[in-house]
Amino acid sequence: MGWLWAIIVGLVLGLIAKAIIPGKQHLPLWLTVILGMIGGIAGNAIARAAGVDATSGIDWWRHVFQLVMAIILVGLGDRAWSAATADRRRA
Repeated sequence: MGWLWAIIVGLVLGLIAKAIIPGKQHLPLWLTVILGMIGGIAGNAIARAAGVDATSGIDWWRHVFQLVMAIILVGLGDRAWSAATADRRRA
């Protein structure tokens, strides 16, 4: 069940990140999910380092860190994907 939740959270984080980033992104859905999953893992690590990973109630700060990391990774991933596909189209 852990992998299923990771995929679901990655999908949600990736899609929210794509919605927040201005302009059109060219990432395929599978890469968006993977980058969202990595953003969630990185956000958890940052929240743990900041000491806000286990609070009573909803861990809002942990979710904020996860979303910010997903936004950063989806933005960087889109730039890399666009550059890689542009190189293939020119060749």
